[in-house]
Amino acid sequence: MSTFDPDALECLAAIVEEGGFERAAQRLSITQSAVSQRLRALEAQVGTVLIVRSRPLKPTAAGQLLLKHTKQMRLLRAGLERDLKELAPSSTGGTREEERISIAINADSIATWALPALNTLARQGLPLEIIADDQDFTQEWLREGQVLGCVTTLRQALRGCKVVPLGAMDYVAVAEPAYARAHLRDGLTPHNFRSVPFIAFNRKDDMQTEFAARAFGLKRVSLTQLFVPSSEGQVRAVLAGWGVSVVPELLARGLLQQGALVNVAAQHALPIQLYWHCWNLESDVLDALTGALTGAAAAALTTH
Repeated sequence: MSTFDPDALECLAAIVEEGGFERAAQRLSITQSAVSQRLRALEAQVGTVLIVRSRPLKPTAAGQLLLKHTKQMRLLRAGLERDLKELAPSSTGGTREEERISIAINADSIATWALPALNTLARQGLPLEIIADDQDFTQEWLREGQVLGCVTTLRQALRGCKVVPLGAMDYVAVAEPAYARAHLRDGLTPHNFRSVPFIAFNRKDDMQTEFAARAFGLKRVSLTQLFVPSSEGQVRAVLAGWGVSVVPELLARGLLQQGALVNVAAQHALPIQLYWHCWNLESDVLDALTGALTGAAAAALTTH
């Protein structure tokens, strides 16, 4: 098997992660011409194209394999760094920008339980990069080799990966009290839910429609929606009287207890099962990530 130039592999990864040759050159502190030369040399060695020159740039199937290999090498280096720090705590070797350990987590988990789970690892110096996406789409980052693990709603493990159940995040429909009194005097019902705007994360977010469909026993739901691409932002929009939003109970709990928000469908909650997927490799770093996330999830999420 050919030995691939580590600098060329990191160049490929930088092009994909940064979304272009110019930004890859800036990250690697080399010229854009050097980036192109490294990629061409790697493509010549592999014997096929590795990058689709589209907008955005995308790796080919072969490029995805090499990207995954590069991420695995980063994982090994991160594990070595941890071991060396234990043997020589006073060492001050810095982590290169391209050696980030990337994981994909849905925005609602980031806003509630996931960041506290990673506190210890971050303070220990693990070079984390957290990529946010909808919980139904985070697995695509893992499939494409751009992350080594993800939190997702999908249960089926990808080839070469393992999956661990985390528990369920419960979602509730909330509104600002004055808004609820003016527009939803009897709460959210099958007769009035279409008359109020729902605040969703983005156009990929089907949480609002899924909640209404399950709560009211409907097969298909059409809602008036506003889009705020932030879990905390959705809550702030509700507090400002923009409308109703279906948000994690964990995120709304304090405001519900204070009376700043009201649950407008108290008889209904939507449990969303979450799973941690990661590469099936022997790695202290992966084990530490898995342990941190599963431990925090067990304390914060519910079981159904």
